[in-house]
Amino acid sequence: MRSLVALLLVTSFAVAADKPAVFAPYTKPTCIAHRGASADAPEHTLAAYELALKHGAEFVEPDLQMTKDGVLVCLHDTTLDRTTNVKEVFPDRAKEVSGKKTWPVAEFTLKEIQTLDAGAWKGKEFAGQKVPTFQEMIDTVKGKAGIIPETKAPEVYGKLGLNMEKELMAVLKANKLDTPGADPKTPVVIQSFSADSLKALRKDHACKLPLVYLFSVDQSADKLKGIKEFAEGIAPNKAVVLKRPGIVTDAHDLGLSVTVWTCRSGSTGEFKDVKAEMTHLLKELKVDAVFTDNPDQFPK
Repeated sequence: MRSLVALLLVTSFAVAADKPAVFAPYTKPTCIAHRGASADAPEHTLAAYELALKHGAEFVEPDLQMTKDGVLVCLHDTTLDRTTNVKEVFPDRAKEVSGKKTWPVAEFTLKEIQTLDAGAWKGKEFAGQKVPTFQEMIDTVKGKAGIIPETKAPEVYGKLGLNMEKELMAVLKANKLDTPGADPKTPVVIQSFSADSLKALRKDHACKLPLVYLFSVDQSADKLKGIKEFAEGIAPNKAVVLKRPGIVTDAHDLGLSVTVWTCRSGSTGEFKDVKAEMTHLLKELKVDAVFTDNPDQFPK
């Protein structure tokens, strides 16, 4: 009887010891530089990506848009007017949407977009920064950190005959980053708010890389089961997790990783600063990774 009890205790300890501290695709509590080190440098510029690396980010995030000639560029918005000087360079190229003038990325070629200044809005010291291509982002980060691209508004581009998922996989393949573990120094995870985009990557493009589904509204355990059918992880808004921490357990019980967005200085609610907020999410609520504008404040 004593032998049986001892065996059960040893087995129980072994199972507990084998249980990962975090869930794949991460191997430890992970810092993801949101749009690069975007608190201190203009988002989605090489300056922001380089600063993220300097600050020790384990992953760097490029949001992806597509140019008129089908090139993937790193930009959060589907339009150019918030983070570039497109209004001054191409004043007559605006489109009117809901009574507001805007300059869609898909209306401009890569050559035209790279004439724009994407840094001066953040500070004079960043004047001259350009909207980088996804390839330029890879060239900057590869071998130094992981990359977690987001297919942004893929349906918008699909209606224009541009296939974001196909081009994403083509660029990753050209850089030998299209399979898990291809470059141990540059793990790749793909994320999207579009379930259809993630499903297309898996079904139509044979993507075997880890996929993460982004959302801003709480998901029940049953809905998480549905997500599990096409993704390895979830990425809820931090407000969802703070309101219902049980979603982390629900996801982990299904083997789904949990990444939260976005931790940034000046927007930390009840927490004294962004570092305290990230510490709570990682150590108390046991999320696996956080997107942050402040990778230098990530708790080590």
